[in-house]
Amino acid sequence: MQRGFTLIEVLITVAIVATLASVALPLTEVAMQRSKETDLRRALREVRDALDAYKRASDEGRILRAADQSGYPPNLAALVEGVTDAKSPAEKKIYFLRRLPRDPLHPDTTAPPENTWGLRSYDSPPFDPKPGRDVFDVHSLSDRKGLNGIAYRLW
Repeated sequence: MQRGFTLIEVLITVAIVATLASVALPLTEVAMQRSKETDLRRALREVRDALDAYKRASDEGRILRAADQSGYPPNLAALVEGVTDAKSPAEKKIYFLRRLPRDPLHPDTTAPPENTWGLRSYDSPPFDPKPGRDVFDVHSLSDRKGLNGIAYRLW
């Protein structure tokens, strides 16, 4: 003979499941935020490495520039589109990125990747990054803070 569940047993079971769900939800949110932060770190490293490679190529004379230019690219698109290698007799292009990564924290998923980043020019001060004639660095446009308590735009 099968024993049925009483109302009390059902309510206790529902209460236990609800308690477990209320604990799991914040953990899931933290895990999702941590994943986006990892993606942000990776994207920042990729773009900053490409900016440094462009500057290095400019300093080596592989990219032609005027005397009053910093040697950094005029925009992020130049990293993907490439520039003509001044030392190549066949005028081959140098490419620094296959594709520009998006800022994973940017709310508009339809925006082009180059519009998801905040730009800092070589002439702008460190604590007040502004776009200018070149791209010296990038930062997230998010106003939120990371799990470490530091604003994403300062990473």
